[in-house]
Formats: sequence, structure tokens, C-alpha cells
Amino acid sequence: MDLIFETIAAISTPPGEGAISIVRLSGDKALDIMDKIYHSGTKKLSEVKSHTIHYGHLIDPATKKVVDEVLVTVMRGPKTFTKEDIVEINCHGGMVVTNNILQLVLRQGAVLAEPGEFTKRAFLNGRIDLSQSEAVMDLIRAKTDKAADLALAQLEGRLTKLIKDLRQEILDTLAQVEVNIDYPEYDDVEEMTSRLMKERAEEIQLKIKRLLQNAKEGKILRDGLKTAIIGRPNVGKSSLLNYLLQEDKAIVTEIAGTTRDVIEEYVNLNGVPLKLIDTAGIRETHDVVEAIGVKRSKEALDKADLVLLVLNQNEALSAEDIELLKATKDKKRLVLLNKMDLTSVLKEADLLNYTEESEILPLSAVTGVGFDKLGEVIESLFFAGELNQEDATYISNVRHIALLEKAQASLVAVENGIDAGMPVDLVQIDLTAAWDYLGEIVGDSAPDELITQLFSQFCLGK
Repeated sequence: MDLIFETIAAISTPPGEGAISIVRLSGDKALDIMDKIYHSGTKKLSEVKSHTIHYGHLIDPATKKVVDEVLVTVMRGPKTFTKEDIVEINCHGGMVVTNNILQLVLRQGAVLAEPGEFTKRAFLNGRIDLSQSEAVMDLIRAKTDKAADLALAQLEGRLTKLIKDLRQEILDTLAQVEVNIDYPEYDDVEEMTSRLMKERAEEIQLKIKRLLQNAKEGKILRDGLKTAIIGRPNVGKSSLLNYLLQEDKAIVTEIAGTTRDVIEEYVNLNGVPLKLIDTAGIRETHDVVEAIGVKRSKEALDKADLVLLVLNQNEALSAEDIELLKATKDKKRLVLLNKMDLTSVLKEADLLNYTEESEILPLSAVTGVGFDKLGEVIESLFFAGELNQEDATYISNVRHIALLEKAQASLVAVENGIDAGMPVDLVQIDLTAAWDYLGEIVGDSAPDELITQLFSQFCLGK
């Protein structure tokens, strides 16, 4: 049975100027509220067919003034996103008009929606589960086509089916254990029951292990690779950033130490989102401001998933270059020999004492030569080849990963308990815990505090 809430309203489009804005209402009073302010000269909105669009004007009942010329979409529950009556007002874009319309519907009895409340209602009304709710925000925040495909697969319920199938296997096992205990037909029922539990625990654990094997790749597609661009001053780090972004984001001069702070930007490279961090040139300096930038550069280096170490191939290898090569030897990195459009002084052979040949990539941030290979190398470094976008088993959410690991640990505890000769009823506790952890992923056993926290991270109007 669907829950009943107050009718909520919010602006569902980004703030600022634009051709069109959308104000959305959801709840059993949505059409009554609209009847007070919508005028078309024909029917009231409460009398029109569902899933239809209507032209008219919004008029403030208090002043009788026209607020805006609008198109209104009417969608009656339960065949809506929230399973409630939904009205979407398509008005002219701009902060003043849009806010005036929002205030108008609030004065007629609607309540301002909390962040993510529309999606939360879809979850509470049973239209989607918790993992699908999280996929909605992942889809909105996706920075590449592959990340969007991943979120869309989760939104369509592929992860839901996978988790529910695993939970059903555990539930069937628990039920069989109860039958064996309550209605024993053999003297060795304890041994038979233990063997059954161990076999099922091993099978389910193997399936979870396969999911977790792809979790790192899925998380990268969802959140992006923290990629630090480092090097000594004036080797072309900012030029590299500008070329990847295709805009002059960072100041480029021949003066060493121009970049004083860390610059962060996202870029899509071969479908892999990179969170690029252009750092200040790392060197010894007495300049107070530059020294702060160098300190932040070293901090970014420590946190990076990938290091792009930029060297100037137009100059011989310096002591500072060697120090950076040594400092990054334990990181996943690529050594970029920049400025290959100039005379080559630094040879790849000069670097083989400090790096592997496969890590070295010549390129030019001026002409763009070598950048097509850069994306391929990064993809192979983290994904061991081309990603299979049709694979629905990529787990990207940190919460999901943590719960899968807890479920796996509980299944290991089941195996260990059986091997140690523990009574079946005690081993059942760990098997039930695994069932509960998987349930938290889809929201079947998630606490109210967790649900509130998750939806609070959504944007208004979604």
C-alpha cells in the first residue's frame, strides 16, 4: 500500500538563465493546488487525462496578476516516478520567474521538498529500491558515457536482481536448515545440514568475489581517477592540462613557478574520467607562497591514483627530475616526455635506471602528438584492456562494496564455524548476517538513519 505524504514542490532545473525551467509538484493535492492558479479557458487540470500537456497561464489568486505563460504536464499516480500525482510546470527560464512560481505553489499549500525527496518517495512507495535510488544520482553526476552506462544498468535493476538472487539462495538454505533440524529423518542430520550450509556458503561467496573483482574498475568509472600532474617547474604541466581540457585553464609562461596552487578539473579520456590535479612545480624555494604550493603538490601526489610525471625532453635529466622519479616509483605512473616538437636531448634510454620502458610516453602539449596513445595506456593500466560496457556486474558504489565485503566475511565465518565443529544454530547467525548485509544494498534491511543520510546528498528537485 502506498504511503501518504504532504504535497511537495521544488525547482528541478539548475539555477541561472535558460530557455526553460521546470517546477515539479508531487502528492495527492498537486492537482488541487494547480487548479487554484492555472487558467486556460477550458478544463481544470484535475479534469484532464493523465500524461498530457496543457497550455495556459499561471495567475496569482491574491493579486490576479499573470505570473507566467506555461506548459503544464499532468501525470497521475501510480504510473509516475513517485507513484503519486505529479505536475511539472514548464515555465520561462530565469531565477525571478521560476522562484515566483515556486513561491506561488507553496502559498497554495505545497511544502518545499527536501534534497532528494522525490526519489526518496519513489523508494518508500516501492517503485525503486535503494540501489536504484543511488543510481539516479550517479546518472546525474556521470562524467563519461561509460559512467552513465554503469549508472543506467543499475537504475534498470540489474544489480537489484543480482542481489535479490543471492539473498534468495541464502534464504532457501536457511529454510532447508530449519526443516532438517525440526524434522530430522536421519541420525546424521547435523552432519548433512553442516555440509549443505558450507557448500552454499562457498557458492555464494564465489559469486560475491566475482562482483568485488570488478569493483575497483566500477569505482573508477563512477568517481574518476585522481590524477596528479607533477614535475619540476616549466616542464609543461599546465600546457598538458590545458590541452586535455581544450581550454586555457592554467596560466602558461616561461617563468618558473607560475603555478602557485593546485588546480583540479575533470576530463574524459577514452571514456575514463580523470580528476586532473595540476600541481605547482616541485622544487626547493624560498618564496613563501610558492612553498605552500609545493607542499600541496606533495600532498596531492600522496593521494593520487595515477601520477603523470612530466619531463622536458628538450633538456637533460636534472637532479630534481631524478628525485621525482625516485619519489613516484611505487605509484601507478606514466612518465611523459613533453616538448617532442623541439629538439630531443633527453633519451628514453636515460630513464631506464629509474623506470620501466612501458611507462614512458613521448608527446607534445603544443601539437597534440602522443595524446591519442595516452588514453589507451591509462585504460590498459587500470582496466587491463577494453571495458565491457554490457557487463552488468560492475559495482561502483563504496557503500555497496563495503556491504559485499561484510557479507563475504560472514560467509567465511560460516565455513570456519562448520570446520571448527560449531553447532548449526550458531553458524546460522553468520549466514543470516550475510543475508542482512545484502539486504542493506537494496534497502530491504537498511536503517532509517542511513536512508535519510543517503537522500540528503541529492540535489533539490530530484
